[in-house]
Amino acid sequence: MSIITKKEKSFTIYKPLLPAKTTEVYDSYWRFAVLRQDVFFSRIEGNKYPWTNDPILSKHRFTNAYRASDRVSQYLIKEVIYNDSYSNSSNEVLFRILLFKLFNKIETWELLKKNIGDLVYEEFDFNKYDKVLSKAFSEKKTIYSAAYIMPSVKQFGHERKHSNHLKLIDFILKKDTSIQLMDCNKMQQAFDIIKSFPGLGDFLAYQILIDINYSNIIDFSESEFVVPGPGALGGISKCFENTGGLSNVEVIKLMTDRQEMEFERLGLDFKTLWGRRLQLIDCQNLFCEVDKYARVKHPDIKGNSDRVRIKQVYKLNLKPINYWFPPKWGINKNIIID
Repeated sequence: MSIITKKEKSFTIYKPLLPAKTTEVYDSYWRFAVLRQDVFFSRIEGNKYPWTNDPILSKHRFTNAYRASDRVSQYLIKEVIYNDSYSNSSNEVLFRILLFKLFNKIETWELLKKNIGDLVYEEFDFNKYDKVLSKAFSEKKTIYSAAYIMPSVKQFGHERKHSNHLKLIDFILKKDTSIQLMDCNKMQQAFDIIKSFPGLGDFLAYQILIDINYSNIIDFSESEFVVPGPGALGGISKCFENTGGLSNVEVIKLMTDRQEMEFERLGLDFKTLWGRRLQLIDCQNLFCEVDKYARVKHPDIKGNSDRVRIKQVYKLNLKPINYWFPPKWGINKNIIID
């Protein structure tokens, strides 16, 4: 059992021999989560921009406290996974998730729909898809999201990255991957299957796993398994002077377990996602966002990076989102938006 000792702007979590010690960024982690979630609710309640008095949040782009609340995730859940106009067979659902996720851009999905029609694996024609994306590329249109870098998969022998990714999708589907995933008893088993494919390292495989887990192909708790991404490692290095022997995965689990205690300790009113507490994926993402936030809020705390500014400036998008989450979460009935 951890012993908590409050000390100025940090506290110490004692473990045998190696105590973990926090920095002031640790408290900013929890305050950021509250501020970002307040922005989320202020916006959907119809209040006017900037929805916050925090100058950093109002100027720069940050993802939501809950990953599934982000615009791209919402589109994936509603329009790609649970769209009634498409087949709900596991193979077709996996195809759509991979096709969307490897580009991770709403405009690319809609471009393919406009030029091809129904995006169905049974009718998949590599040349048709490749022609649409190659034309967009030649016209200097952005077909990949800037959220994170998608590595090329050169082993499929094509010059363009998008061509190789289309081949990768076909390769994955031909391995009966949806059936393999459905046979998994643990989330890590599913992760290992996804990671086994070319070009899908730890972080990307984990992100794809979370997206597949939104569907009915698999059904694991989002607090069962986590893989820290590079941004999260940066956030952890800023929140902790010493992790006291805890691994990065254990640190993320610690945050998930302690969330209510920490909000109470700081006197913060955190609004959950209509009753759903922060999960491992959300706490992992929050570390990534706090890594960026701290560059301006706590410039003297460098962590493992020398980066001093936040690249992405917030651009107002007034297109409304009708929030809807995987039905198996059981929270859609709680959503009330005036």
